[in-house]
Amino acid sequence: MMVLSLTACPIGLRGDLSRWLFEISPGVFVGNVTARVREALWQRVLGEAKSGRAVMVYSMRNEQHLAFRTFRSDWQTVDCDGLELVRKPNDEDTNPLRGWHSGALRPGWSNASRWHKARYYDAKRKR
Repeated sequence: MMVLSLTACPIGLRGDLSRWLFEISPGVFVGNVTARVREALWQRVLGEAKSGRAVMVYSMRNEQHLAFRTFRSDWQTVDCDGLELVRKPNDEDTNPLRGWHSGALRPGWSNASRWHKARYYDAKRKR
C-alpha cells in the first residue's frame, strides 16, 4: 500500500500516475503496487515534478510497517533509533548561527533571570 501526495506538479504527471494509482483527492494518490513499480513511479515523480513537491508513504517491513520519502518538501525524514519520522524544521535548524543547536553562548540574560535578580537585590537593599 502506498500514498503519494503531490503539490504544484504538472497535470500530465497526475494523469500518468492515475494509470497505476487511484486519485482520491486532487494530488493525493493511493494504491497497492509492487516495490519495483513503486520505485519506477517515484523516479517518474522526481523527473517530472519540476518545481512541485511530493511526499510518499508506503508499507515496509520494519517496526513501523511504513516508510517515507520526500521531494522538495518542507518536511524532512529523520531516523530516530531505527524509527523513521517526518519533521518540519524550524528557523533554528536552518540557521546555524541561532539557537542552542549551534553550541554558542548567547549574550545577555533572560527576562526571567533579570526579574529574579531584581527581586533578590531589591530584597537585599530593603534589609
